[in-house]
Amino acid sequence: MDVLCFASRKGGSGKSTLVAHLSAHATRPNRRCLLIDADSQGSLTLWHKLRGTGEPALRNGARGVAEAVAAARAEGYDYVFIDTPPDMSTAVTEAIQSATLVIVPTRLAVFDLAAIKETIDLARHLRKPYAVVINAAPARRDNTESPFVTQARQMISSLNVPVWSGQITNRANYALSLASGEGVREFEAQSQAATEIGRLWLAIDRSVRAIHGAYQSSGVMHRVAA
Repeated sequence: MDVLCFASRKGGSGKSTLVAHLSAHATRPNRRCLLIDADSQGSLTLWHKLRGTGEPALRNGARGVAEAVAAARAEGYDYVFIDTPPDMSTAVTEAIQSATLVIVPTRLAVFDLAAIKETIDLARHLRKPYAVVINAAPARRDNTESPFVTQARQMISSLNVPVWSGQITNRANYALSLASGEGVREFEAQSQAATEIGRLWLAIDRSVRAIHGAYQSSGVMHRVAA
């Protein structure tokens, strides 16, 4: 079983949004996925209620992430997605400790970029693979990313922090699909938003397989940009 932890001390970085869209993209009849909502704000739980399908399954992890992960492993889930609170609480520590891979979303604002350091330090301390994902970025123009994205990517990389080479762009479809209890692929399969989520999932999947030694480690998102 693989555990994907989405963590950042900064609220509004996009943890719940990425968990919802990626889990909806990844869930298949032959791939059992579980959501653990460890954030008392309950954004992921709200999306799950709006969804109304029961898939992927959801557990509340506010009172014990490690216990919820252990139960998921015993029940034979393939993937667990953990949404964490914007702090450095016990729930965050347990989530990172349980993780196969830690995803650290960040927006481009200076406060968001500064906030990723504590999360990265904790992942390093616990010896867990991690990667930063730039979220809510300005759209590319002529297939060229915004200078603000390039500058942020260079700044993060200069700290020897791996950054996904793609970006999650600030698009209306992300919010519209969540409001209807869907992921962007379900909402509009041919949209640019759905393509971005698909590319991010492929990068995550490559990293997870590399962590298990089933994929060449060069080029994966938790080592270098994928």
